[in-house]
Amino acid sequence: MEPSAARIRNLPWVEKYRPQTLSDLISHQDILSTIQKFISEDRLPHLLLYGPPGTGKTSTILACAKQLYKEKEFSSMVLELNASDDRGIDIVRGPILSFASTRTIFKKGFKLVILDEADAMTQDAQNALRRVIEKFTENTRFCLICNYLSKIIPALQSRCTRFRFGPLTPELMVPRLEHVVEEEKVDISEDGMKALVTLSSGDMRRALNVLQSTNMAFGKVTEETVYTCTGHPLKSDIANILDWMLNQDFTTAYRRIMELKTLKGLALHDILTEIHLFVHRVDFPSSVRIHLLTKMADIEYRLSVGTSEKIQLSSLIAAFQVTRDLIVAEA
Repeated sequence: MEPSAARIRNLPWVEKYRPQTLSDLISHQDILSTIQKFISEDRLPHLLLYGPPGTGKTSTILACAKQLYKEKEFSSMVLELNASDDRGIDIVRGPILSFASTRTIFKKGFKLVILDEADAMTQDAQNALRRVIEKFTENTRFCLICNYLSKIIPALQSRCTRFRFGPLTPELMVPRLEHVVEEEKVDISEDGMKALVTLSSGDMRRALNVLQSTNMAFGKVTEETVYTCTGHPLKSDIANILDWMLNQDFTTAYRRIMELKTLKGLALHDILTEIHLFVHRVDFPSSVRIHLLTKMADIEYRLSVGTSEKIQLSSLIAAFQVTRDLIVAEA
């Protein structure tokens, strides 16, 4: 076995199955066809790709770069910096400036600067970048990639063509996951696949990571193993919790939920998110539902600030008990 083959075998699946060409990418066909058109007409503008993680932004631009440049000229024509590299104002004035300003002598075409995770760049660095982008447009193209568009200063946004990468739909994710499952010979059930897609909520990277870790930990991927692996509460657990909160007295409900939380290592935040979906489905009178949702929103906010889970759990149970009394009173 060659060392390179062994290295590929040991790669995380996220990297092993990263799309290499534009035709490998599974989603956002409209964006891809636009970029493809830019490349074929040799009229690539500065790009700004934004959207949630795991939706193919970096893969898209790397595939573009591979299509634009041959392997041996790749390193001299493409400069890729992400948040792990230092990207303060000195770097924009130093390496980025010198890379952009040096002309390509023998090769026609432009250089490409890829700034991944550009929303982590400081305000000063972004301001310094405006001038650099304008000054060297004729021989360098910039591509900014970020998760939050609001963190990029408007001046940079107006200099780039923006593309939004939305979360992937299940219809697109399933075939790609099935391809990986087939290649890696994973034992997966139908509900396991469903759970993967539900939990990753449109993030392909997360889906592949969960698939790989579940497969390594349990040997087979079912709904239960996926939920256990990610530490996410099962639907049956949520149904039980809801049942206790609405039908048991306070002390019993509190004790049982604490036991379940300790046994399965559940986080109150995950429980809250799942219960929130349930509340939308259960047929409560509207005034009661409004009261309950407001209370849950408060608890969610308090949890994000970092408060005691025990106190917030009792607050959650209390909210449901009040709801129960309201329903009884209305009936």
